[in-house]
Amino acid sequence: MQFINREQELNRLEKEYSRPDFSFTVIYGRRRVGKTRLIKEFIHDKNALYFLADTQSENLNMQRLQTLAAEQLGDDILPGISFGDWEHLVRYIVDRAADNSQKFILVIDEFQYLVTSNSATPSIWQRIVDQFLAHSNVMLILCGSIISLMYRHTLDYSSPLYGRRTAQLKLAPLNFFNFQKFFPNTSKQRLVELYSILGGVPKYIELFEAGDDIFSSIRDNFLDVSNFFYQEPRFLLSEEFSSQTTYFSILQVIAAGEHKLGKIASRVGANTSNLTSFMNKLRELDIIERDVPVFEDNPEKSKKGLYFFKDHFLQFWFSFVFPYMSYLEMENREFVLAKIRTGFQQHCSFVFEKICMQALNQNQPFPVYKIGRYWDKNIEIDIVGLGEQEILFGECKWSNNKVGTNILRELEEKVDTIPMHLLKGRQVRYALFSKSGFTDDMLDMAEKREVHLISFEA
Repeated sequence: MQFINREQELNRLEKEYSRPDFSFTVIYGRRRVGKTRLIKEFIHDKNALYFLADTQSENLNMQRLQTLAAEQLGDDILPGISFGDWEHLVRYIVDRAADNSQKFILVIDEFQYLVTSNSATPSIWQRIVDQFLAHSNVMLILCGSIISLMYRHTLDYSSPLYGRRTAQLKLAPLNFFNFQKFFPNTSKQRLVELYSILGGVPKYIELFEAGDDIFSSIRDNFLDVSNFFYQEPRFLLSEEFSSQTTYFSILQVIAAGEHKLGKIASRVGANTSNLTSFMNKLRELDIIERDVPVFEDNPEKSKKGLYFFKDHFLQFWFSFVFPYMSYLEMENREFVLAKIRTGFQQHCSFVFEKICMQALNQNQPFPVYKIGRYWDKNIEIDIVGLGEQEILFGECKWSNNKVGTNILRELEEKVDTIPMHLLKGRQVRYALFSKSGFTDDMLDMAEKREVHLISFEA
């Protein structure tokens, strides 16, 4: 599969590589998001050794690294040496690979597996860094897919490795506008549909088998019990959670439409206070996000917070696959597909709002420092973009009908009800986002009034 985007991450790695002294980068992110591909793209023309740790014992991982290093360095002596610990093995490799004209890169991928086999691993690598790597022309990269373990053992204040890194990269799924580069001849509407089920994860793009229409694709990829996508969320979440029951219950309740913490707790059968730690964990993993009205000064303390999926792939699975597994195990795929047909456009509408925020961020009509939503007990506005002197209000319409001037008028009426102190004297501007384009009257009005229009019609 072609390598797309990640320019910012590659530039960050190149900056670390160009340091005249030792550099240490931690790379982490959900599984299948493209961490290994990024690393291999970065090191392909450099003096580097890439090692993929696995779930074997510590000694077997050391032996594998030793064998790999001997082959890559062309060292006939190395296989016969007995190393009692990581320190001596890594020191030997670094000494043999040293090149005064080019920095040596040592990559340990799936680092969390080394920690699993030996809890002292972070302390061991702290000694390796402090005793000799810190004084060498080496770039160390530790990479991992189990986000909670990687954070706890490399980035957290309590980790022995805390303070040693010179950079960290948390790799996120691709945004919509990089996602679409994988599908050069696909309509924007179909791209939104695909993005709403794959969520910008490169491996899912690679494995997804597109059919003649979106529903046949969903049936063949998600509703076949032998297909990769059918059980992928279980495997993905099982690595992060030792006990999945409560987490799965929370995610199913949110997928069903509950977004207030108290109501989620009631549906799950737990006290609100007991559920907070579970919600925080899901937020740390970028599975869900807590949304508050954009004007809130202290978002974390706001009592207006609502919880939504941040991961579109998991949102789709928990909405349309997980609740109907009993039917799918009985091969009643058409029954489940009928359910999906009923609710899929509403699912796309939610994702479309997120895409519109990305579109506004990429094509700002004025400098914007914050993008979010606004709601109170009477109104809801899909998009609000805050600038120093200006403020933009936007409406997103995932509809087969063209957006007309009536939608703009309705948006203006909503804005008129917002308390003036929230606007802070900013000039008010408007934006409309449409699945199916705009009426001629709306196009004329937009030109006269400088309304920002973005269409996904083509």
